[in-house]
Amino acid sequence: MSSKRPAPELPEPLAPLVDAHTHLDACGATDAASTAVIVERAASVGVGQVVTVADDLAAAQWAVRAAHWDQRVYAAVALHPTRANALDDAAKAELERLAADPRVVAIGETGLDYYWPGKLDGCADVETQIEGFRWHIDLAKRLRKPLMIHNREADHDLLTVLLDEGAPDTVVFHCFSSDTHMALACVAEGYVLSFSGTVSFKNAHELREAAKVVPDELILVETDAPYLTPHPFRGAPNESYCLPYTVRALAELREQDPAELAKITTANARRVYGI
Repeated sequence: MSSKRPAPELPEPLAPLVDAHTHLDACGATDAASTAVIVERAASVGVGQVVTVADDLAAAQWAVRAAHWDQRVYAAVALHPTRANALDDAAKAELERLAADPRVVAIGETGLDYYWPGKLDGCADVETQIEGFRWHIDLAKRLRKPLMIHNREADHDLLTVLLDEGAPDTVVFHCFSSDTHMALACVAEGYVLSFSGTVSFKNAHELREAAKVVPDELILVETDAPYLTPHPFRGAPNESYCLPYTVRALAELREQDPAELAKITTANARRVYGI
């Protein structure tokens, strides 16, 4: 990922931590050696395990390979909602094969994205996204794996589809970005909310309020690297080693000790993903 800003400096270590959602390939990893470099850098500040997430079929295949290269890496596979128009029979068969791998700990990221249709060439329309979302929900239930959700400006419809289909036992809202009302609606269903660097942005008022109402047992932390680098490094390339910045910002918001929040989110990640 190109950026005009230099990479953030290494934070003060905070352990243990699990990066519940990153994209190692988009961070520049291509093979076992380059994957190990990124994972080692994360481990040096306390981030001992990462979940690398796919948004298309090639990324899903790569994520599974990466999870076999390094025992600290786990994979999640799916087609991103904006790419749901590529979910043909062949793609479904390949995703089912990949998703059955024991190193795959979630089906994702899937869900609904109402921001990009009409703005991005080739983006799946809303109806196609909903159809693809329903298929991924069914896959998660059949394989008894967590469902990892991407939600952009689609709160109502997302909850409606989950209710209509019947949600899997575990649902994770990756990079939660909605308000307190949505957070409470998710909590009422027992859904897990994962917070990224956006929770450290001072202008993200509604999100920051939402982060305060999530009970300890339903909270995760993530980078979504190489995107959403936490304050004060916004606009710089993100990576799993930056997670302690987000955890400290989240702990301050929630009036918790950062070390305690690290332990809580790590225990949750290990429970949710079975790692």
